Amino acid sequence: MAAELTVPQLSAKHRPTLDQALSAIRSRAYWSPHPEHPKAYGETAPADGLAAFEAVRGTRLDLGQPGTDGWAGAEVSPFGPELGIEYPHVDPDVLLPAMKAGMGAWRDAGPEARALVCIEILARISARTHEFAHAVMHTSGQAFMMAFQAGGPHAQDRGLEAVAYAYEEQTRVPGQADWSKPQGKKDPLELGKSFTAVPRGIALMIGCNTFPTWNGYPGLFASLATGNAVLVKPHPRAVLPLALTVQVAREVLAEAGFDPNLVALAVERPGEGIAKTLAVRPEIKLIDYTGSTEFGDWLETNARQAQVYTEKAGVNTVVLDSTDNYKGMLSNLAFSLSLYSGQMCTTPQNLLIPREGIATDAGHKTYDEVVADLAASVGGLLGDDARANALLGALVNPDVRTRLEAAAALGEVALASREVVNPEFPDAVVRTPVMVKLDAAKPDADAPYLSECFGPVSFAVAVDTTADALDLLRRTVREKGAMTVGAYTTSADTERAIEEVCLEESAQLSLNLTGGVFVNQTAAFSDFHGSGGNPAANAALCDGAFVANRFRVVEVRRQA
Repeated sequence: MAAELTVPQLSAKHRPTLDQALSAIRSRAYWSPHPEHPKAYGETAPADGLAAFEAVRGTRLDLGQPGTDGWAGAEVSPFGPELGIEYPHVDPDVLLPAMKAGMGAWRDAGPEARALVCIEILARISARTHEFAHAVMHTSGQAFMMAFQAGGPHAQDRGLEAVAYAYEEQTRVPGQADWSKPQGKKDPLELGKSFTAVPRGIALMIGCNTFPTWNGYPGLFASLATGNAVLVKPHPRAVLPLALTVQVAREVLAEAGFDPNLVALAVERPGEGIAKTLAVRPEIKLIDYTGSTEFGDWLETNARQAQVYTEKAGVNTVVLDSTDNYKGMLSNLAFSLSLYSGQMCTTPQNLLIPREGIATDAGHKTYDEVVADLAASVGGLLGDDARANALLGALVNPDVRTRLEAAAALGEVALASREVVNPEFPDAVVRTPVMVKLDAAKPDADAPYLSECFGPVSFAVAVDTTADALDLLRRTVREKGAMTVGAYTTSADTERAIEEVCLEESAQLSLNLTGGVFVNQTAAFSDFHGSGGNPAANAALCDGAFVANRFRVVEVRRQA
């Protein structure tokens, strides 16, 4: 097919971005090509983005995919409105062979061309960030500003990061080499060798409800940039952001002269459960999944023909030993517990506090005082309903509400949850966090703090000493996993002990955060999301291991 976008055109436009991304993943310094501020996209961008989102509601989004055998879609915004969008339902027996057909040309294009096409896809998504923000907001329940940033530039950064790692791993080996082995008085042995990065096959990206783009883009672009076709299977409650992504990807691939079926969408009918069906098909060689431990374990056990990358549940913990900025610590933790109603895989759940209390710059604080002060800090942060709505968003599904309401019966309530009315979206379910006091001195194999309670629920767990806190931290990370660990201490010895636990158990650690950086936030190109070394996730976003097994290098030797 004729290409409207040529590699030289794409190189002139995007090679500097690729080079900067490569530099950033090596230096780990701050860098982002995607603006975080809504005003950076132009004066008309907010209205244009909202209009584009409204225009797609109540329509049928036809992607022109082969194998479409019907239509599906029943998304209802966590803020109340029905989206009313229909998406193509596919027959995999027709779609998967069509996806495979374009892989030869995509493979032969080489790592640079693939990277440049991927960056063009991301650039076009970036230009529509306001539209994507509304799509993420009304499928995840994130408040608009968070949907804009996390669902827009931060997700795009993670996608570009994966492209950079993919390019770097594929170009470690040269494409061509002349080989000459001396043979003394005889003529040398000479061969010409070529090395080609060969994709594994079709990748299946299984999207999540809470962060469809942020969690989805790394796997999608890591697979595409390494030469694989990608079948996107969104969460049934969060289809639109990934459907729009597929639409853009197909447009760019076609314009660049490649088969648009290299990226396709698979939407399920209610109760159909196509993820399990697709995951074990022989054509599927890679799987990316974010979601429950139960289904992640199922994929790792049953999808034996595929390389499976999972991010599952974990028990995120903060150890409170001492601080020289008590007010800053409380403020930082209050924001971390409140953001997006605790519906982040990185939100702290267990706050481990010595029962005798902690030393602070405001004097010694008992366990009860620390808990009461933190509860007051959360209450103050969310006391104004307008600010509360902007931070909390809406509960993403009824299961979160059920867990929240049940938490009050687990122990003494230090901070009760309250209902917040959203005047713009009166049907939204908005709740402030609940904090429950528990005691680690009462051994119980089923103690609430030993399992993830996803949502705006935290446990203030009394421990005998900081050493006991570290023992509990080690146990929960080893047995349940953790995406994040936080700690506050003024002791160098305690800091080293906490760091040692996290190094041994492969958990990402944040120490003494009291300013505008929070334990549940990570920056692409610098921070690793997950480690791949504990049960919460078997991969990290993003490192070399996340992309290197998505392709193989095949060598051809020729007599010189």
